[in-house]
Amino acid sequence: MLIHISEDSDLMGRAAALYCEKIMRETLKANGRARILLSTGASQFDFFTHFVKAELEWDKVEMFHLDEYVQLSEDHPASFRKYLKERFLQPTGVHKYWLVDGEKDVHEKLQRLNEEIAKYPVDLALIGIGENAHIAFNDPPADFHTKEPYKIVDLDDACKQQQVREGWFKSIDEVPKQAITMTVHQILQSKQIVSCVPHQVKAKAIRQTLQSSVTPEVPSTILKTHPHWRLYLDKESSAEMIAWP
Repeated sequence: MLIHISEDSDLMGRAAALYCEKIMRETLKANGRARILLSTGASQFDFFTHFVKAELEWDKVEMFHLDEYVQLSEDHPASFRKYLKERFLQPTGVHKYWLVDGEKDVHEKLQRLNEEIAKYPVDLALIGIGENAHIAFNDPPADFHTKEPYKIVDLDDACKQQQVREGWFKSIDEVPKQAITMTVHQILQSKQIVSCVPHQVKAKAIRQTLQSSVTPEVPSTILKTHPHWRLYLDKESSAEMIAWP
């Protein structure tokens, strides 16, 4: 594990983007292709702003993403498909991608997604950490054992409240009750994991992640078991790390 702390979120995003560009460039040179796994949410804004400017062979990149709400239209402001099309796919021109689609024929789409992600390892995974320490939509207590790549989960109230506070929904009643998420096991199969976690609202989750033993009650603690995990923070999100050894 390596922890990188920047003065603010923009500098954090720039630092993480530069590192990810390096990993992608090395992977493309070695293999002629690269698989990337992306997370979404307000915490990733600055990372995407810088990362999409990287001069990479984007036509050789294949993209997956972590999660999506069940039965939420792509036109909804909270749709992660909409988010990634606007913030990543359109700016980069990546044309090979697998979007998590929770509308209609959900189980059929889930099966296809599981088949595709299993074909090759993910080279680089961007894994955010939620206010309740979730990774993807694996809320506490998270399932650390399921081997299937993606599954349907029920969202807890803490997760829903975060979505409302970030402005994606007007009230908790508007947040879908379920989502499709990549499982913890599948996340850990990624060769490299980078977590961008800025802002004061994430300070408690970062403290819990670093100070707690690996436990499903703090899902993000599992990232500490990965041999190549880098955690990017800003001054605000690192504020409660004082007592961390």
